[in-house]
Amino acid sequence: MNVKILFFIFWLPFSAVAQGFSDLGSRADGFAIPELNSTFSFPSDHGAHPEYRIEWWYLTANLNGSDGKKYGLQWTLFRTGLTPGEAEGWRSPQVWFAHAAVTTPDQHFATERFARGGIGQAGVETTPFRAWIDEWMLDGEDFQKMTLTANGPNFGYDMSLQANGPLVFHGDKGYSVKSEQGQASYYYSQPFFKIDGTLKLPAGNIEVEGNAWLDHEWSSQPLSDDQLGWDWFSLSFVDGAKLMGFQLRQKDGSLYSSSTWISADGSTSSYPNGAFSAIPLYIKSIKDHNMPIKWRVTLPDKNVDVVVTAHNPDAWMELSIPYWEGPVNVSGSHLGHGYLEMTGY
Repeated sequence: MNVKILFFIFWLPFSAVAQGFSDLGSRADGFAIPELNSTFSFPSDHGAHPEYRIEWWYLTANLNGSDGKKYGLQWTLFRTGLTPGEAEGWRSPQVWFAHAAVTTPDQHFATERFARGGIGQAGVETTPFRAWIDEWMLDGEDFQKMTLTANGPNFGYDMSLQANGPLVFHGDKGYSVKSEQGQASYYYSQPFFKIDGTLKLPAGNIEVEGNAWLDHEWSSQPLSDDQLGWDWFSLSFVDGAKLMGFQLRQKDGSLYSSSTWISADGSTSSYPNGAFSAIPLYIKSIKDHNMPIKWRVTLPDKNVDVVVTAHNPDAWMELSIPYWEGPVNVSGSHLGHGYLEMTGY
């Protein structure tokens, strides 16, 4: 087959998604659809679900450096299925890609990797857990004690993680609704990681420690066809409580939101559309995109009324799938830190 044709087939899913993330609302004929009242089974559900079209393992961390500065870290492994199911070798329909990033007070480093499934270059195993693409790896004991590595052309990191709390399930026991039309995903997190290790930056190595949040989510059509993108917040407060909230932006200007309040002991309260609110307070032009980098976030039922501000406004992921992702500071009714992801702008 012509090399250019092979290149086009390989990149087709990514080029489609890159057009504002709206491809996540396209039909997924033949793929499985998440169902309410499903039961999770671990450790197997920490692994891949090839009967579903889209899946990711997504880790972010807020870090304090030995130099007194604050840093952010991201590591994400994505899987997308060209057809449902799995097959051996080059017959595998699974395509894998990954993002790694480090945000400093005045710089943002990001890089990516791509792989086809079935040939050992990328994948996820569960006993013990191992998610990898090339030499990038997240591995360890059942989302409890883990190590994390990634390297790019001008940065890298080696980290250790230890959980000190339970897994958290979003929505209705892990069934997370994304639209009025009923699109949904399976979505759970380990938001209680302590993390420490070494950032490798152009100016030299920095020892860091802090907190990390790991998401695992899978679906086949997580958005409706009239949704453009999302604003996702993971916030950790100084009293030990946490808040996950997202809003999906509709083509008509309306919003669909969902959120989970996580108490310090790991108990949760889930909130439906409209309970969580995120209103932009300041917008900055970044790489020709108008990005809200300061927000007012409220969850009245828990007396949350905070201002969320980007540590580094220029945390634009200039990758094949472009988006904004970076650490944030939290002030107001609750103090703390967290991460913000914005897509589809």
